[in-house]
Amino acid sequence: MTANRAGYEPVFCTIVPPHILDRLARSGDPRLSAAARRTLTADAAQRTARRLTTVAGTPTAAPVPAPSPDKPQRTIYDAKRKEELPGRKVRGEGEKPGKDATVNRAYAGLGATFELLLKAFSRNSIDGAGLPLNATVHYGEDYGNAFWNGEQMVFGDGDGEIFLDFTIPVDVIGHELAHGVTQYTANFSYYDQPGALNESVSDVFGSLIKQFTLGQSADQADWLIGAGLLAPRVTGKALRSMKEPGSAYDDDVLGKDPQPATMEGYVRTGSDNGGVHINSGIPNHAFYLVAEALGGYAWERAGQIWYDTLTAGELGITADFEAFAQATVAAAASRYGEGEEHQAVVKAWSQVGVPSA
Repeated sequence: MTANRAGYEPVFCTIVPPHILDRLARSGDPRLSAAARRTLTADAAQRTARRLTTVAGTPTAAPVPAPSPDKPQRTIYDAKRKEELPGRKVRGEGEKPGKDATVNRAYAGLGATFELLLKAFSRNSIDGAGLPLNATVHYGEDYGNAFWNGEQMVFGDGDGEIFLDFTIPVDVIGHELAHGVTQYTANFSYYDQPGALNESVSDVFGSLIKQFTLGQSADQADWLIGAGLLAPRVTGKALRSMKEPGSAYDDDVLGKDPQPATMEGYVRTGSDNGGVHINSGIPNHAFYLVAEALGGYAWERAGQIWYDTLTAGELGITADFEAFAQATVAAAASRYGEGEEHQAVVKAWSQVGVPSA
């Protein structure tokens, strides 16, 4: 399935959850709080614009004329610290690297995402039909986030105190583009458990893109999302950990990573669309457990099961953890029979407390 699912809901997906920005906005440090407030305001404006410009049930991207099945079509724009999209074009497909490292990293990250999708899953870009990959860098003043708005990627430069340049971790780039893959396949609604699945799928594929780029096996990977993004003053290693949800940071300013690893710690909240960035730790950990149990390269078996689940067209847009777990078990059995892959999936969901029978 390559088109948007019926009942499409406009979504605006960011890598940094609102609870982190809210805490920074109340930090008492004038520079940190000002940057966080500007980021929250920019995010709110983009979220509103997304609702107003999206027509339910229709794809957001323009048709692609005769795309090449094996080459990306990348364009990088520079917002020049303004909040106007897409900005000025600074690099197109096939053009040589320039002096701006941020532009070059964004270009490379889009390419790495395209390469994983093509080589591991035989998928031509995020929509399966050669969709051009567009990204804007240097967005906003000290903007502390990166987002997918249904049409393109956008990266902030960070404030330099808490967040560094958002193009530094390739998994952040892959995470946001993976929201586009979900948009064109299962299209999970962006609230409560469906929203947490939407976030989790992006973490899964973001991590796979990093592992694929580095040639890492499951046991070699760090399973961190956003490693290298946090500034040196922060006591933390990343935004999230799939291996050990809840351990990514423990900082005087940011607080402690709130992600649970199992349903026992499931967080019920009205913020962040029902905790989509928090409770995603549960399906994240399930995927890690499957990849760890199967070993080798995570995109070869564990990733195939998740990709089959996402693209089979069997899940509704409001699928919860249990429905997704059952679908992964069925996908494992369909692709591999009831051998070790199937058993690993069943066991992983049991370990995180989600029924899969």
